[in-house]
Amino acid sequence: MLKETEIDALIGQMFDEIRFTREPAGLYDPLRYMIQIGGKRIRPRLCLTAYSFFSDTFDEGILSPATALEVFHSFTLMHDDIMDRSPLRRGMPTVWKKWNEDTAILSGDVMLIDAYQRIARAPRAVMDRVLALFSRTAAQVCDGQQYDMDFESETEVPMADYNKMVGLKTAVLLACSAAMGAIIGGASTRESDALYNYGYELGMAFQVADDYLDAFGDEKVFGKPIGGDIVNGKKSWLTVRTLEKTSDKAAFLSAFALPADTPEQRSAKITAVRDIYMACGVDADAKAEIVRFTDRALEAVSGIGFGPLKMEVLRRFAEKLVGRAR
Repeated sequence: MLKETEIDALIGQMFDEIRFTREPAGLYDPLRYMIQIGGKRIRPRLCLTAYSFFSDTFDEGILSPATALEVFHSFTLMHDDIMDRSPLRRGMPTVWKKWNEDTAILSGDVMLIDAYQRIARAPRAVMDRVLALFSRTAAQVCDGQQYDMDFESETEVPMADYNKMVGLKTAVLLACSAAMGAIIGGASTRESDALYNYGYELGMAFQVADDYLDAFGDEKVFGKPIGGDIVNGKKSWLTVRTLEKTSDKAAFLSAFALPADTPEQRSAKITAVRDIYMACGVDADAKAEIVRFTDRALEAVSGIGFGPLKMEVLRRFAEKLVGRAR
């Protein structure tokens, strides 16, 4: 089993060496840009971590599919940024802002195709399982994005519906990452299923943490403007929880509907909504929910026979992913 530092080095090498077709530059430059601006590479990292539990041979059969997970994730971000009108991604201009919407759409489409080409390099013995898992996950992510957009026109969203959306939009890709690494590594169905569930619950924790940090994080650390969900009227975990708890829904909805056309209006809206969040205690509730989902992730892999060393690796992975919001 590789050490965390060894996986870090392998991830760095994978993305330093990634190549895309050079021409036409107007199509492929945005792909290179999205990869170059980086990120935590959570999905390929989890894939390689799970794989290392079962195999020590790191060749194209695992490295290419692991890279595909990040390429696919970048494709979803490129399109999501258009829909969310987000100006920044990881502290840098989003593709649609740097180029234009048409370029972001077409370049995103090419990233999806590229991801499938990389998935197709998985070992022949497990290709059917890997391709089925990835294709199902890709469709689920799109389902989740549609639910997310649908929620924007709803006054209230039940927490069960919100969790369903997050499960599809965010959690299934982390689940896929863990299971794919396990499958390619030679895990049993029981082991790969347990790692899938670990990734799913961790993905749920990650999204609550992301929602929390969008309202209460540090912009320099978060990588995009704080309060974006509030400004754009997006239903986050904090919003859903506030509407469950508040005794004055009208006041909250009024604050949530404030205009944000100027920097002054934006600041006033974020402050008004955050004040209600804190008055309702949903900032503390979010932290408790992050802990709950993280505990469920670790419970999913307990009793599988991974042993203390592997369980510690999974615990540390979870802590590094969501600890910034706990």
